[in-house]
Amino acid sequence: MKAPAPEHRPIALTIAGSDSGGGAGIQADLATFAAHDVFGTTTITAVTAQHTRGVESSFVLPSEEVAAQLEAVLGDFDVGAAKTGMLATTEIVDLVTERASNVAFPLVVDPVMVATTGDRLLDEAAETAYEALIAEAALVTPNADEAEVLTGIAVEDDASARDAGEALLELGADAALVKGGHVPGETVRDHLVTPEGTTTFEHERVDTEATHGSGCTLAAAITARLARGEDLEGAVGGATDFLARAVEHHYDVGHGPGAVNHGVDR
Repeated sequence: MKAPAPEHRPIALTIAGSDSGGGAGIQADLATFAAHDVFGTTTITAVTAQHTRGVESSFVLPSEEVAAQLEAVLGDFDVGAAKTGMLATTEIVDLVTERASNVAFPLVVDPVMVATTGDRLLDEAAETAYEALIAEAALVTPNADEAEVLTGIAVEDDASARDAGEALLELGADAALVKGGHVPGETVRDHLVTPEGTTTFEHERVDTEATHGSGCTLAAAITARLARGEDLEGAVGGATDFLARAVEHHYDVGHGPGAVNHGVDR
């Protein structure tokens, strides 16, 4: 009889919604964790019926079921890092904030408010609840639109991105990555703002609309790298490189633009 040869991997947790089309949400996070040789655990907040062309419907899980999933994971697994995605309601944002205040591992907050297709994924009343969650974050990763909602600063260039990042630090985040994908230009410039200053990661813009799941994938890649023990700047740098390749080599699936390639070589 052959003896078992178990493999040890770092463990990451994603707290997010399910995407039936597989391009974003829980599905994107787990695929990205796997691409980084990280074992993925989940807490599902909502079930969406969506595809590459948009969101058809969304069902938010009862908060007690969200809490039960969190307790099950945190009570058994040695989680190295976690991320949030679609939280949907004030009640779930508050629940995750309360749990986050009692953990030692880093939390990456991706403030998912609107899908790439333009469909709203967050109750408007929950936007203000994000301030308390941001205060628990090792890193918050808004795109330009989300940064403006959270800070009131329109992100249009490098200076305004830094201003928005600094405003997020004032809300209590340890660091902020203000993403540049929604800011026009030949290059995508993502700004990592920390108390020590700003580091900019620049990549040539890929001429494609197949960016479904890009925000989830980037945050999941950062989370996986943090779970593996990388420092924040190294994790963000590696993850932005990973996303650039994932967009360039996107999946040609569905009848919409497609989805980013969560399994591209890291």
